[in-house]
Amino acid sequence: MPAPSPCPAEPPQAKVRAERAGRLAETLAAWVLRLKGFRVLERRVRTPVGEIDLVAMRGALVLIVEVKRRPTHAEALAAVTPRQRHRLARAAAWLMARDARLAGADMRFDVVSVDKWMRVRHLSDAWRE
Repeated sequence: MPAPSPCPAEPPQAKVRAERAGRLAETLAAWVLRLKGFRVLERRVRTPVGEIDLVAMRGALVLIVEVKRRPTHAEALAAVTPRQRHRLARAAAWLMARDARLAGADMRFDVVSVDKWMRVRHLSDAWRE
């Protein structure tokens, strides 16, 4: 008798809903950053070492932003694990080395959390590498 699957496959509808919710959260995060005076340079940057949700800039400061949508802001912040922070740092280093616009800029890691009511919170300088 075959062993049961440890986790059933997610129905396609649920994946589509989750993808839409994630994109909406990123759009809200981008608008919050724009209202704070940042220029969003890129969204969903794929690098060989990982993906960066948002890259924003104001003056000589570059933000590497992780966007998390969870039922509560606390859950969203807890979802940014040490492993994920390390992956983001590697992806950011890769991007900073290859994008001339970012040469000489200071870098900061921020988290934007979006709760189930679509309330947005921006945590500046969420961690340091």
